[in-house]
Formats: sequence, structure tokens, C-alpha cells
Amino acid sequence: MDLFEKNLETDSSTPLAARMCPSTLEGLAGQEHVLGSGKLLRRAIESDRISSVIFYGPPGVGKTALAVVISQKTGGVFVRKNAVSSNVSDIRAVIESAKTKRALNDKKTILLLDEIHRFTKSQQDVLLPEVETGNIVLIGTTTENPFFSVNSALLSRSQVFEFKRLEEKDIIRLLKNALSDKTKGLGGFKVEPDEDALEHIAVMSDGDARKALSALEVAVLTTPPAENGAIRINRKIAEDSIQKKSVVYDKKGDAHYDAASAYIKSMRGSDPDAALYWLAKMIVAGEDPRFIARRLVICASEDVGNADPNALILANAAMQASEFIGFPEARIPLAQATVYVACAPKSNASYEAIDSAIKDIKSARTQDVPDHLRSTGYKGAETLGRGKGYKYAHAYEGHYVDQEYMEKRVRYYFPGEEGYEKKMKERVESLKENKGPGAEG
Repeated sequence: MDLFEKNLETDSSTPLAARMCPSTLEGLAGQEHVLGSGKLLRRAIESDRISSVIFYGPPGVGKTALAVVISQKTGGVFVRKNAVSSNVSDIRAVIESAKTKRALNDKKTILLLDEIHRFTKSQQDVLLPEVETGNIVLIGTTTENPFFSVNSALLSRSQVFEFKRLEEKDIIRLLKNALSDKTKGLGGFKVEPDEDALEHIAVMSDGDARKALSALEVAVLTTPPAENGAIRINRKIAEDSIQKKSVVYDKKGDAHYDAASAYIKSMRGSDPDAALYWLAKMIVAGEDPRFIARRLVICASEDVGNADPNALILANAAMQASEFIGFPEARIPLAQATVYVACAPKSNASYEAIDSAIKDIKSARTQDVPDHLRSTGYKGAETLGRGKGYKYAHAYEGHYVDQEYMEKRVRYYFPGEEGYEKKMKERVESLKENKGPGAEG
């Protein structure tokens, strides 16, 4: 187990975040939803009955740290590999060794495979029979949604535990532990941190313990001591040590789609403040303005629709403007259109109508175009009876005449009572109530 030897924990050249990696469950911060007293995962670890698992969550929240804790508690053999630097041959070697130890000593082997999503689905296949037969117990860690990035057959043989971002109070506790620990941490220094300095680091790390500890280490090692030998860490030093907030955002993963989903749902729910917040998160994270604008246009049509037709016009204008001018200025038309769409009256009647019609086209008998509606722009159309009996709406009073436009009348559009769509509904209902050819124009 040279991967976790104590000299790495006390070697000052090892990053503080690695030195402070806990060796007990009590040393872990957060994740009470899976590691709280009596929880399944905690019971399995304490009884050394861990089965194959996938730990999924953002960076710096304790996935690998928990695997290290398991390595300290298990009576079996613990092997750590990283999918970035390992290949199938390395895994096969671990498997063969595990089979031997199981056959000779009835000893289990726990394989920690960090960044398991970096293995292709076919590479992950090599683990399937071994996990199923119990030759190895797999602990896979990933920052990407395993239901997209991990082989479904492997998922069915494992339990998935989602890790959450750490709370600010958890980060502050870890920082204080590091400052007081004389063996692995910074306890050998006389550090006097201001409370608001620690709070700033906790906020700016955005739930990432690794980033917070790294910032603290930079602050302590680069700040000259005062005459009394104390290293004073104030808010200004904390700001310099962690200059840019870490925004958890993967443009191809959950954060990307979750933020977009929250953005759309906030506009749909008529909450302009929430919509602006999620818009801001996507902007700060470096999202493509065209991606944001497409979501905005879709929402304007799907969720506002004819309740306020201007919403689509403004959203489309914002899309064109954002593509033309780019960030940072594109934030302004995007914000303007976002607020308009969020505050506009809502109707999804058009969206539901077209989906209902498409469903009929796909699943029911396709209707023929009635003869009186068929094209007449070719020689012989009259002979075939095309267009015969068609009534030209503009030739009638109110530019309306009652006639059939389908073989079988089916209703798809049910206008709502909000905004302009209410007027549309009243007009259509009025026309249908006053059937008749009207007066010739």
C-alpha cells in the first residue's frame, strides 16, 4: 500500500490537500446523505462488506478520500489505478493477481479506478465478468454522470452514490483542521487567520475542498511573518490566494445541461431573478452565447407562444445580436430578452398542438388532401376536379367562410386564457359560432 504511505502525508513537498486526505470516516466532511449514522454505505464500510460502487460528483468533494478511508479499513488488498494513465493491460494484471489471492488466501481485492469515465465502454467491458463473479470489488470515481459515461451493464452490477458539493461550514472546518494539524497540516506555522478570510476562501472554492486547501497553503507559504513570528491571513491575502471563483461547469456534462434546464424552467415559471442567475452562471462559466440564445428562443415559442408573440421576436433578435457582437456585450440583449420572456404571459398551446398533430401523422391513418384544397397550378388539374368547390376566404365578409380543410375534423389547438392568446381564442370561437358563407365580397 505504498500509494498511501505516511511519508507522503508528512512530506512538505506533497500538496496540503493530499496530506490532509482523511484516513477515517470521522475525518470526512459533508456527504451526510450517504455517510450519516446508519446509512447503507457507512454500514458497509464499517463492516468491511463494501460491494462494487460508483462514486459520482464534482471535484474536491471526497470521492477519492472516501476510497482512501476504505483502503485503511479493509482486510483485503487495495489497488488504486487511474483511467487517465492506465490501460486494459494494467487492469488485466490486477484481475489476474486478484484471482490468485482469492484462490490461495480467500482474500478479496478492491480496485479503485479513478476517472472511470475516461475508459471507453469497450475498455470498461473487461471489468464486467470480474465484478459479477466477485473476483474484484470495484470502486469507480467520476465527475461525469455515470448513467451516460459508464457501461450500463457495469452500472447494473454496482451501486451509484452521488456526492454533493461541500457546504461552506464544512470547508471552514477543513481549513481550521489543516491549520491546527502539526503532523500533516500547517500546525507548524504560527498562523492567525481572520474569520472573514476563511469564509472568503470557503465561498470562492464553491464546494471544492481541494481548491480551498490549496488556496490556504498558498496564503500561508507566501505571506511573510510579522515581528512576533505570526502569519496574519486577512481578507486581502485570501482574495489574492484564490483570485477567481471556481464555477463547477462542464460544457459536455451535467452542469451544462442542468444550468440550461434551470434557466428555461425559471423563465417558464415567470421568475426573472432566478432566470438571470442561471444566465449569469452560464456566462461566467464561458458558455457559448449561441447555446444560451437557442434555449431562449425555444422557451419564447414553447412556453410563451401566442400569449405574447413579441417574446419570440425579441428572443430571436437577442439570438442574432449575441451571435453578431459576442461576449461580453451579448450579455445585455440576452438579459433583456430573458427578463421579457420570464415576465410574459404563458401558453404552451401551440407546442402541445403540433406534438399532438405529429403523433396522429405517425400513428393514425394519414388523411388525404380534400379535392377542393388541392393544387390547381398545372394543366389537367381541372379535369381531375382539383380545386372544385373551393371558397376563397377573402371574398367573404370578415375574410372568413365556413368550409372543411380536413377530411376528418380533428382539434389540436386549444388556446389559453392568457395575454393575446385570449383574443385569438375569442375570435376563433366567434367565427365558429357564426357559421355560414357570409356575404359575397
